[in-house]
This record gives sequence, structure tokens and C-alpha cells, in this order.
Amino acid sequence: MADQTATASNWNIPNALTALRILMVPLFVWALWAGGPHGEASLSLRWWAAAVFVLAMITDWLDGYLARKNNLITSFGKIADPIADKLLTGAAFVVLSMLGELWWWVTIVILVREWGITVMRLFIIKYGVMAASKGGKLKTVLQTVALVLMILPLGQLGAWALWPGYLVMAAVVVVTVVTGIDYVIKALQLRRDYFAAQGK
Repeated sequence: MADQTATASNWNIPNALTALRILMVPLFVWALWAGGPHGEASLSLRWWAAAVFVLAMITDWLDGYLARKNNLITSFGKIADPIADKLLTGAAFVVLSMLGELWWWVTIVILVREWGITVMRLFIIKYGVMAASKGGKLKTVLQTVALVLMILPLGQLGAWALWPGYLVMAAVVVVTVVTGIDYVIKALQLRRDYFAAQGK
């Protein structure tokens, strides 16, 4: 894997998709905000926001698949891909809270965990690489489903149509906190193992 990172050029399709996803964030934010709460200001823009979000998440899956399949894993991709993901989902959480559709405490808990773990990984990388856990992958899937359900203007159908999004989001909060704690424990263990191997 290290050799692949060293030899693969940054100019490739997976990295282009990652860059495209970053460029889609401002468009998504504008469409979601301009659409208003539950699409009350512009129903069509709210649908566009949902479409842009889904398309961006598809590029997230596609760039990872192509990078692994064609041995195009690069240093740029390792850094830019998670940043692109967190910019997109973070923007979704913040704008939904600004629109009054999601409690701010939920957004704060999730963003603190997301960026906190990202920063922790940067500090802990000198002791070893922390691979994504199954819980972390489940968290990503649940976040995507919850955000799609909340971005869609389902409120136009009635208050009852909002409950699926709220229920999945509740699961997101639980899994986000639990996996965050798990990552911290693994990071501490990784650090202990490193020093033990060094005889310190």
C-alpha cells in the first residue's frame, strides 16, 4: 500500500471525483438553505439539494472503489477524501440546524466527534494506522440515510413523514458516540503497544 501511495499520480479520476465533491458543497448548501424549512421557500430547490447530496455521496463510494481497484491510492486522496466527506455531511447538519429542522445539540455532538477523531488520527498516525471499524462504517451509512431523509422535503406530506428521519438520526447519535469512544480506546491501545515495542 505504501508503494502504491508513493508511485500513483495525484492526477487521476478518484482524486478528481473527490475534488468535485468538495466543489459540490457550496452548491448543496445554497440549494438547501434557499429551499427553506421543509421546502417552504422553494420546493424545487429542496429537491435539488437532495439530488446534489445523493450524487456527492455516490462519488464518495465511486472514488474509493476506483482507487482500490486501480491501485490509485495517493497521499492527496487519503487526506482530501475524508475532508470532503466531513465538509459535505457537516454542512448538511449545520444548515438543517439553521433551518430549525435538527436540534443544535445533535449537530454539535456529531461534529465534535467527527472532527475530533480526524484530528486524533493525525496525532496518532506516528504510532500506527487506525483502520475504519465496522461500527465506523455503519455510522457512515446511518448518517447518509438520516441526512437524505431529512433533506428531502417530506414535511410537505405532514409531520408524520418526518419521523423516519428522526428515528434514524437518533440511531446516528448513539452509534456516533459509541464508535467515537471505541476509536479513543483503540488509539490509546495503539500508543501503548508502540511504546511497549520500543521498550519504553
